[in-house]
Order: sequence, then structure tokens, then C-alpha cells
Amino acid sequence: MTTDRSLDPATVREQVRARYAAAAMTVLAAQPAGCCAPAAAPTDAAGTVASSCCDATADTGDTGAAEVFGAGLYDATDRAGLPVAATAASLGCGNPTAVADLHPGETVLDLGSGGGIDVLLSAHRVGPAGKAYGLDMADEMLQLARRNAAEAGLSNVEFLQGHIEDIPLPADSVDVVISNCVINLSVDKQAVFAAMHRVLRPGGRIGVSDVVAEDHLSAGQRAERGGWVGCIAGALSVGEYRTGLAAVGFTDIGIDYTHPVADGMHSAIIRATKPAS
Repeated sequence: MTTDRSLDPATVREQVRARYAAAAMTVLAAQPAGCCAPAAAPTDAAGTVASSCCDATADTGDTGAAEVFGAGLYDATDRAGLPVAATAASLGCGNPTAVADLHPGETVLDLGSGGGIDVLLSAHRVGPAGKAYGLDMADEMLQLARRNAAEAGLSNVEFLQGHIEDIPLPADSVDVVISNCVINLSVDKQAVFAAMHRVLRPGGRIGVSDVVAEDHLSAGQRAERGGWVGCIAGALSVGEYRTGLAAVGFTDIGIDYTHPVADGMHSAIIRATKPAS
């Protein structure tokens, strides 16, 4: 479940990095084609052109096309106070800050922070006495995020370079971990879960948006519905998510669908707690 050995982790990681680096460069250059520019499209593990989390619509089966990825999943009040480039680079499948229940003075970490939209929102909510970290592996995304933080005039943010499987922060240093449609992109999700648990203080919590599959879908059926870089093929099932979080010590695990992204697959909010003891 945690490491798909049919895929080369280094290859998948580079495909993910290249895709999101290209998205960042598009926003940095303010190219009119937008973040879904076809020239930036990577190939998936099978060598075919992969979709991306920037694909903004999916057939819901009832109302036709609905936005399933991107800045439209944030309400207008949240978007209003952010730099345009932060919302333009939002490629997520939800709004984890809306359910993370952040409090003034807390320290929050966003895994796969991209252009920084969730870090900036978190920084406002934890206030000057708090701290908001963003972690991303792409130089281009970090450049964009730091520019957005400077434009927003926020001093309680810090962007780190690294991988979500090996978070470059001390143990017991974070109150809340959030992430927006990034964990599904990892080939070793169990390492991600363990890393989150390590950096959280006792009593800390996670509030993650991610794509999940219904339990009846096999890994092959998930791959039929979309590429790895497109946030579909690498998605865990609901049961796999619960099992993986519990295995590293998380409790109070809750997984709630928010909207469909493919047949039998959903964007979801995942919550869990690191026991206080």
C-alpha cells in the first residue's frame, strides 16, 4: 500500500517536480496560457501524457462540469486578501485551512505548499505570535511562494525545500499539519504519515485535503481513471488511508468526501490526531 514497487520512485518524483515547476514558471512569467499550458504537460509512469491537478473540471454526472481542482474551491473572502499569483498557482483539490481549526499562536506546516496559498491563509489565522511553514521540493514553486509572501507583507511565514517523506523540521515542533492534494503524489505514503506524526507535538493534529478512492477500486482501476501526476492513479483508498495513519500512531481519524473527481474517487478532508500522551 505505502510504496508501489511497480513504479520507480525517482522517476515519479521527477515527473511531479517537473509538472509543478512548470506550473510555477508559467505563473511567474504571467503567460496567458495559464497553469494548464499544454507545453508543460509531463508523461506518467507509462510514458503517456498525464493530466494534472490543474485540470479544473470533471463530469459530476448530475450538474455537468464542476470545478474539482484549483482556487475556485476557496471562498471569495479567502481569495480577496491574497496575491493574484498565489491563487493562480493553486492546484489543490480542497481548502484544508477551512477545517484545520487554526488558533492564534500555533505553528502550522503545509506539505507541498506550492505557490503558498494555504501558508498565507494559515499565517493570517495563527497571527503574529504563530508561525506558518511551507514545504516544497521545487525551486520554482519556492521562488513563487516567497514572492507571494513578500507581496502579502507577512513576516510569520517560512518556506523550506525538501520532500514530504522526510520533513526538515525537528520532532514535536508543529501543532498542525495541512496539505492540499499532495500526499497522493508520493510513492511512499507511509513515510509521509510517519514524518507528519514525528513533527507534530503531542496533541497535534492534521487537516488534509486529498483524493481518495472508494474501497472497491483496485490500484489498476484507479490508474484507468487518471495519471499519477494527475492526482488519481496514486490515490489511496479510504481504508488504506485509515490503516496507514493508524499504523504510525494517529487516532480520531476521520475521512469525509467533499466532491467527486472521477468515477468512484473523491476529494476528501482527512483529519487525525497525535495522542497527547
